[in-house]
Amino acid sequence: MTQKARYEKNKLHKRLRRETGRAISDFGMIEDGDRVMVCISGGKDSLTMLDLLMHLRQHAPIDFEILAVNLDQKQPGFPADVLPAWFESINIPYRILEEDTYSLVTDMVPEGKTYCGWCSRFRRGILYKFASVNGYNKIALGHHRDDILETLFLNLFY
Repeated sequence: MTQKARYEKNKLHKRLRRETGRAISDFGMIEDGDRVMVCISGGKDSLTMLDLLMHLRQHAPIDFEILAVNLDQKQPGFPADVLPAWFESINIPYRILEEDTYSLVTDMVPEGKTYCGWCSRFRRGILYKFASVNGYNKIALGHHRDDILETLFLNLFY
């Protein structure tokens, strides 16, 4: 990596950390003593969110707990070993929840239709229940408005 590329990467990291910290503070998203369950899909959004929250936890004037959680919905081809190895390499507490919602959804949804709506409902229900039962008072999801719009368009056109 060139020196310029390293500089630009570091600049982006600083900006993301600053803006995330500001949003958390402005909107009171995380407070002292919170137990935050960070939901990890394995995609760039959730992995970036975890990295940002880990950094902020080290530098924030408040103390909060983080647990990384991944839901293995038993979709074919899901690499079950990748996330646990990564979580261990970065020394973050984690849980892998295993629920075969994939079979349920494929039985419910007609051939050729998108599974997104049902998968999302099942996934959120499982995650919310886990958080409640285990005393996590905050849930961090690496999804945003663009994901909602994408799902809408998938449902409209496919």
